This record gives sequence, C-alpha cells and structure tokens, in this order.
Amino acid sequence: MQLSPALENLVLHWGKMGTRWGINRSVAQIYALLFFHPDPLPADEITETLSLSRSNVSTSLRELQNWGIVTVTQKLGDSRDHFKALEDVWETFQNIAAERRRREFEPTLDNLHESLESLEGEGKGDNELYMEERLSDMLEFLEAVVSWHNQIRNLSPSSVQKLANLGTKIQKILEIANGK
Repeated sequence: MQLSPALENLVLHWGKMGTRWGINRSVAQIYALLFFHPDPLPADEITETLSLSRSNVSTSLRELQNWGIVTVTQKLGDSRDHFKALEDVWETFQNIAAERRRREFEPTLDNLHESLESLEGEGKGDNELYMEERLSDMLEFLEAVVSWHNQIRNLSPSSVQKLANLGTKIQKILEIANGK
C-alpha cells in the first residue's frame, strides 16, 4: 500500500514523538497507520507498508493490544487477522492512562512506601528527615494523581471530554474564589 504524503508525514511524526514519550518507534508508527487508516489492516500489509520486519510488526501489534488501543478483527473470506485502532480518542487516552498507571505509577508508589517504611525506627539525622519529608511529599502527590485517575476512569469517554472542556471555566471559578 502506498501512503499519501499526509499519512506518511503523520506516521513518521508519530514515530518520532513516540520515542520522546518512551514508546518504541515502530509501535508508534504502526499505531498511527492504524488510527489514521479507515480500514483494518493485516500484519503483512503493515509490514510491507512501513518496511518493518514481520517479527517487529508482530511484537508491536501485541504491545498495542496489551495497551488496549488496537483490536483484532476478521474479514469475511480472509483468514488473516486484521488490526484496527480504537476510534474514540478519549477512550484511547483512558486506556493509555490506565496502562501507564499500572506500569509506572503503581511500582513507583510501592517503592515510595517501601522507602518510607525503611526510614521508620531509624535514628534520623538531618539527611534522613529531609528524605522522609521529600518521600512524603512525592507520595502524597502521586496518591492524589492516582485517586484523580480512579475518579476519571469511572467516567464515560464523553464525560471525560466534557470535563476537559470545562477546564478554563473551572480555572476562572477558582481564580474568583481565591480573590484573583
């Protein structure tokens, strides 16, 4: 399949941005191809279109499915699996946020709790007191973020979109309440 200049630009840009977000370039490029392409695509067509190895495409598709942002479908008369990105960008955002929470936030919270517990019962000098204060601050912040995520996760994608669109109005209300 030949990509249009616009789609090629998006795929290349997504790959570049993916690496900045800590995502493998191929994973990001495949996601962009699937998201911006109107039809589900089989792995062999993705391989050919993006000039990637079959194993790279297979691994990348598995990763995208693990994130919950790409699904497998079938086409009548075709025994191959076809892959499609979720169409709802808000649902995609929620799935990515949930997976990042699972992969990044939860292990970090566990580590912060363990580190704080390891300081208990020790004779605390200035360094330990400083570290305990910083750990507590970071733990409080991350727990607030996770709590906020839990609340948002229970909303429908359309409700999350409405909430995001209220951001400016909420900011103005808070400024008025704070006398600014």
